[in-house]
Amino acid sequence: MAGELLSFRAFQAACPAGYRYGYGGGGLRCLREREFPRLRGITYLDHAGATLFPESLLKAFTDDLRNNIYGNPHSQNISSKLTYDTIEHVRYRILQHFHTTAEDYTIIFTSGCTAALKLVAEAFPWIPEGTEQPSSRFCYLTDSHTSVVGMRGITATMSVLSVPIKPKEILLSEENRLPAEEQNCTTPHLFTYPAQSNFSGTKYPLSWIQDIKSGKLCPIKIPGKWFVLLDAASYVSSSPLDLGVHQADFIPISFYKIFGFPTGLGALLVNNRIAPLLRKTYFGGGTSAAYLAGEDFYIPRKSIAERFEDGTVSFLDIIALKHGFDVLEKLTGGMEKIKQHTFALAHYTYTVLSTLKYANGVPVVRIYSDTDFSNPDVQGPIINFNVLDENGEVIGFSQVDKMASLYNIHVRTGCFCNTGACQMHLGISNEDIQRNLQAGHVCGDDVDLVDGRPTGSVRISFGYMSSFEDAQTFLKFIMATRFTKLDTEIPFQSPFTKLMTESVSDDHPSFNNADQLSPILHISDREYGINLSATKVTPSWQPLELEAESIRAAVSETAVPTCRRGGKPITVTNIYLYPIKSCSAFEVTEWPVGNQGLLYDRNWMVVNQNGVCMTQKQEPRLCLVNPSIDLNKKVMVIQAEGMDPISVSLEENTGKEATICESKVCSHRVKTYDCGERIAGWFSMFLGRPCRLIRQSSDMKNRLHQKNTKGLAPATNISLSLVNEAQYLLINVASILQLKEHISARLEEPLEIQELIPRFRANIVISAPESFEEEEWAEISIGDLRFQVVGPCSRCQIICIDQQSGERNKEFLQSLSAARGRKTNFGIYLMNQPLSSSFRDILSVGSHVLPVLKENTEIQPPMSREEKGSG
Repeated sequence: MAGELLSFRAFQAACPAGYRYGYGGGGLRCLREREFPRLRGITYLDHAGATLFPESLLKAFTDDLRNNIYGNPHSQNISSKLTYDTIEHVRYRILQHFHTTAEDYTIIFTSGCTAALKLVAEAFPWIPEGTEQPSSRFCYLTDSHTSVVGMRGITATMSVLSVPIKPKEILLSEENRLPAEEQNCTTPHLFTYPAQSNFSGTKYPLSWIQDIKSGKLCPIKIPGKWFVLLDAASYVSSSPLDLGVHQADFIPISFYKIFGFPTGLGALLVNNRIAPLLRKTYFGGGTSAAYLAGEDFYIPRKSIAERFEDGTVSFLDIIALKHGFDVLEKLTGGMEKIKQHTFALAHYTYTVLSTLKYANGVPVVRIYSDTDFSNPDVQGPIINFNVLDENGEVIGFSQVDKMASLYNIHVRTGCFCNTGACQMHLGISNEDIQRNLQAGHVCGDDVDLVDGRPTGSVRISFGYMSSFEDAQTFLKFIMATRFTKLDTEIPFQSPFTKLMTESVSDDHPSFNNADQLSPILHISDREYGINLSATKVTPSWQPLELEAESIRAAVSETAVPTCRRGGKPITVTNIYLYPIKSCSAFEVTEWPVGNQGLLYDRNWMVVNQNGVCMTQKQEPRLCLVNPSIDLNKKVMVIQAEGMDPISVSLEENTGKEATICESKVCSHRVKTYDCGERIAGWFSMFLGRPCRLIRQSSDMKNRLHQKNTKGLAPATNISLSLVNEAQYLLINVASILQLKEHISARLEEPLEIQELIPRFRANIVISAPESFEEEEWAEISIGDLRFQVVGPCSRCQIICIDQQSGERNKEFLQSLSAARGRKTNFGIYLMNQPLSSSFRDILSVGSHVLPVLKENTEIQPPMSREEKGSG
């Protein structure tokens, strides 16, 4: 039944009557292959964040730029006149798209929807508190984007009160209607609400616009004249908006939500009836009819658009909009068809998700919605949810995101810049928000659970080029990661069964095998398999960023190391360094320790043509690059199958030809220099794409890493190389062995520990008596070296990459998640503050490890205790 639920027949049966999937003509498959070839193998489900641009839009735009000269529109020459006229044509095209004319609305171009909202907050004719007239109010729906709520920061400086209104309260606002004698007050108030919630996809009634302006609905009981700002950014990406019918006073939009390109360009549509009332203080280039530099004299231009468009507008991007509208109409036939297409996909996906249950009857997901997805007039193509485990407990959104990435599924997680909706749907109180902040959680991070409660959720959204295959792949992902093979044999309560028994034509030949779950994704590079005896391969550490957990302030000189479990000795079994970030490991038996960790560990990294660090997440074949260090010859030798070895000097290039540039590694700023054309050509040839090798500059040896943990003193400043999080990563062989049993059982084939260890890209491998006892340590000593435990390493998809072949198997991260509960922690981070001595410390295999335990901890079997989250 599970396969039948995911068939195209089931999708057709679920499609609401009167709503059509696709756009006819050559079909959606042809459209995607022609316009979106970059989507092959990718399921993109974040169209509410940013939709994707089609190939023909870029071609039409670049052809236009090649064939015409567009000058500054503020000049008077021929090319500038062409630019001005084209911009005016685009204004008319925008108005046409929203079914209105220049008689009713003016287009003011901005850098985006946020800038348009800020403009309204600054220019609205507010009447402040403390005057003889009744003062203005700024009211906004709590289910609003951060940029709307942020308007209250401006209104506060103008002594204007802000009043948040909950969605349920506006429905009761008829009770706020004023008596006739108070309805003549002209004090302006502003009510702002979204046409579509960017959190849940709920579409709020457009009828509110006229009801509020007419006084039929009153957000709050106060005399005055109400104006309405309709935040349409999310709505217009997939639905038609008729401003001839629904005449809001202000409508801010961002064009990348509609076309995908250009970004950084939006507009404010202003109703001409209120436009003359808007105030403006600052005046930029192109906005004045006349002004004096030596006196306070300024006359603005008569055109509302020119008056508010400070400086030169992004005229080339504006010209791109014309092609955006033309291409969108040509590909889809218009916004009404997009609305039907995207809703059909959302309705089907919602219906199947709502059906999925574990064997014990617990639902697989908790959906956050105000509708039942039965009507596209009240629900957009957005589904917001959290995944639950068999006990009904929420699985953190960052864990779901990690798993989705294994399937090349792109989703959005967090609170989506809409704290009000997040609080409303997830039951998060104001006090919870403040407590979560104190616990280290901030907007946009991956701290998904605090005290077992979710801080956010997962959102998927469909766009005009989304297909049934996208919905199907996503649903298969949910089922494959949440159900065992036995679970999938349990009959599903299909809501489509009755409809599917009727005659439904299956005219979608590409889904004949829809009942089969997608095979494991492989990136096959067996032809590049390395068999080099010079270097024992172990991969480079690429953990995901952790929640901020600090370094212990200092290792206590008087602390007595305590060994666990009868004092069985713990020893170092392997030492690895990774000279080039994300490339293969270099195994040693002893190695000098520098002030940044193991000497030369992650001193180099490969970057793309834009200077952005490349890792195995984007380029798995980096693991096939084998660097080795010769301390005597002072060179690093780099080898790879099919390539001649190449060497790089260990001596830092401090000559004039070394150009120092800045890069970023996991939000940390680092200074680097390029290693030259010869080595860049070597890497570009091997990886088949333009790239370069860069090295950390000694100017940035002061790249300090300092973390604070609640209740502890600030940590000592620690210098880092190009690592993500800490100087060292340690794993325990006993923990590997326990995990090996889980993975072998899931793979139904034996697994060698020698294959597992390289996947975790550790610097130090130890053999401790108990699995996962390392998670209970606060400090450790290895020989004369002392280390502070920073916290656990939260694993990402890199452990799914076979470090010998570059092949990817998502079962490894899924097994780790299953074995560790609801987290993917494995290994611990260490920091070391070297002693100020003229002699280098040496880390050696065979050295004894002496741990100092955390206070008040008892080691328990890891599967029987709640795992400590790493964020």
